[in-house]
Amino acid sequence: MVECINRDDEQIRFIQITDPHLFKEKTGELLGINTYNSFRQVVNEIQQSETDYQFVLATGDLVQDSSEEGYLNFCHIIHPLGKPVYWIPGNHDFQPVMRKVFAQQSYIYADKHLLLGDKWQVLLLDSQVYGVPHGELSQYQLDWLDEKLQEYQEYYSLIVLHHHLLSTNSVWLDQHNLRNAHELLHILQKYENVRGILHGHIHQQVDAQWNGYQLMCTPATGVQFKPDNNVFTLDTLQPAWREISLMPDGTIETQVHRIQQAKFLPNMHELGY
Repeated sequence: MVECINRDDEQIRFIQITDPHLFKEKTGELLGINTYNSFRQVVNEIQQSETDYQFVLATGDLVQDSSEEGYLNFCHIIHPLGKPVYWIPGNHDFQPVMRKVFAQQSYIYADKHLLLGDKWQVLLLDSQVYGVPHGELSQYQLDWLDEKLQEYQEYYSLIVLHHHLLSTNSVWLDQHNLRNAHELLHILQKYENVRGILHGHIHQQVDAQWNGYQLMCTPATGVQFKPDNNVFTLDTLQPAWREISLMPDGTIETQVHRIQQAKFLPNMHELGY
């Protein structure tokens, strides 16, 4: 657990970045997009926006090829933001290397329970099932979540994970969802303090409701997947990040920002990856 100091009347603001899919080589491409350059452009435009925020959440698929150099590339790009970074793994991440590299960085933290002043908590879950694209929350993760929601019922709660819960109307992508979303829902519905759920994984923007909870998915910092397509289809929308404000009254204000100063186009003829 980490406690972030916050004045009672002040909103909590943070940045979410997700799915960079970096490689050992800085020239590495995913589906025609150089992911090092696209992620670096996202970070550059976050800096130029002069947004006032307190920390960064990196919500998985940070590296595509399991390489130590890929995680070091992530560190190199995100370090200039000068903010604490908290992370969760995605299906492509290799946690032994991920943990080793991040443990050597003074600004990247493995904490999964963030207490933000006396109003909000953020709970970061590991939905990775190593070696497969779909997600599942282990019994340990479910029990831990249940325990924290019970223990801190006076805090508004934001749940963060990698995999998606709501259908994308894309058969190829929905087979890679969170397989035990019903078990997650069973725990959440026991409490009245959960206000939102935040994830990545599907490389597209979602701002919706899921069983009464505010649901947010952030586009990738690289290649984008086109929604509502049953076969693998890429999109020409640009890399993005999300800004989130947790308000003192328990509401969540959020906005997705796409890069404006560069353009990255995928190879639209790709049939998968």
